[in-house]
Parts: sequence; C-alpha cells; structure tokens
Amino acid sequence: MNYTTEITSDKIPSDNPIHQRLLKAYIVAIDLIEGDLLEIGCGEGRGISLLSSNCRRYVALDKITATVEHLSCIYKNVEFINATIPPISDVDDNTFDTIVSFQVIEHIKNDRLFLKEIHRVLKPGGKAFITTPNIKKTLSRNPWHIREYTAESLEKLASDIFRKVTMKGIAGDEKVMKYHDMNKKSVEKITRFDIFNLQYLLPAALLKIPYEILNRFNRNKLKSADNKLVMDISHDNYLLREKDEENLDLFCIMEK
Repeated sequence: MNYTTEITSDKIPSDNPIHQRLLKAYIVAIDLIEGDLLEIGCGEGRGISLLSSNCRRYVALDKITATVEHLSCIYKNVEFINATIPPISDVDDNTFDTIVSFQVIEHIKNDRLFLKEIHRVLKPGGKAFITTPNIKKTLSRNPWHIREYTAESLEKLASDIFRKVTMKGIAGDEKVMKYHDMNKKSVEKITRFDIFNLQYLLPAALLKIPYEILNRFNRNKLKSADNKLVMDISHDNYLLREKDEENLDLFCIMEK
C-alpha cells in the first residue's frame, strides 16, 4: 500500500503516535460492538482483527479499490464493499446492530446525508460510533478534510437524526501531550512563513501536495528530536474521556 500522512500507518515509525491515537478508537469499541457490524471507511484495516471476533458478521466498506482487494485476500471472514458514500447503496434498511466509522465524517461533503444513511441501515436500538478530530486541537488546516467539528456542532448535527447522542472524546496523557506540544511548536515554525494566511485561502487541491511534504518532514523531524518518546507512545497513553475541549478527537455514540 502507498501511505500518506493522512492515512497513517503502523509500518512507518514516525507515524506511531498518530497510529496509536487512531487505534484507540478500535480498542474502545471492542466491548461496545455486537451482532452484525458495518465499518464505514475501513482504511488499511487497522481494527479488523480487533473487532471481528466480537461480532456475528463483519462488513467493511471503503472507497479505495486497491485497499479493498488487498484486505479481502487477508480477511476471509469479512465481507468487503468497494463504494463511495453517501448514500450507502445496496444496503437495506435496518440491517446492522452496530456501525463504526472512525476518522471519516470530516471527509464527507454531505455529512447530514452520511448520518442519515447510518441511521437508515442501523436496526432499531442499534448504535453507531464515530470519531473525528476536535477542531479546537487542530494545529493547521488539513486540505484532505471538508470540515472539522467542535463537540457541540457534531452533537447538534447528530441529535437532529438520532434518538440519543452521547459525546465523549479521545484524550492523551502527559506523554501524548508532550508530543502534541512538540508538534504544535514545530508546526508554528513552519506556518509563521504563511504571512498571508494562504492555508485557509487557497483551494484544498492546491495544498495537498505541500501539506503532505511538510507533514512528513515534520513527523520525521519530531522522531529525530525524541525517538524514544515517538516510539514509546501506545494506545494505552490515549484515554476515553467525557466531553471536554481538550480532547484530541471527538468520540460520538449515536443510538437509533
């Protein structure tokens, strides 16, 4: 697979803190899922082995054809769908007991339809778990994201569609926040040259390549500066916490 800094990989050492942060959502979900499970946006398959033993049926959806083909050769007990959503085509109403979709909604243009489709394919009483970056902790514009959310804005959007919404978050301990602060200072050194605030004015398409180059450079720089810190961070250093502005990611639980 070809990995970008947006996808993040456990195969690239400098990605480790972000990989572990994304992995934490799956660790949390292990004890929350049941029955027939749909994962929307499975990516490189980070959580499949963790969740597959806790559900009756596992269906994984992703838009990248090569990823779906690769994963289908590895996980024979998982059903894979290659599709771009929303809508979630060819899936009947009231099909799944549980849905997970981690770090996906920020990439979706029509986020309301996305949540409506999750609601549609959930069984009555079913639960959906989604994560997305907390915009209040974002260090720079990410051109791969259509938008980012505060806890309040995502909660309001979801509450218009679901019977019950509970907002939590993924936070970091002292080790994680040391890395986060190092990253913040490093990003500020780069963005100080953006005196015209072009990162927020230019079209996203023009920013993707420079963003990728600078983001990879920055992660490698942080690893060189403190390799032990970067490599020692694990999912145990990330915590599921109640709604708080300091959470790195939003963790939203939606019940039909």
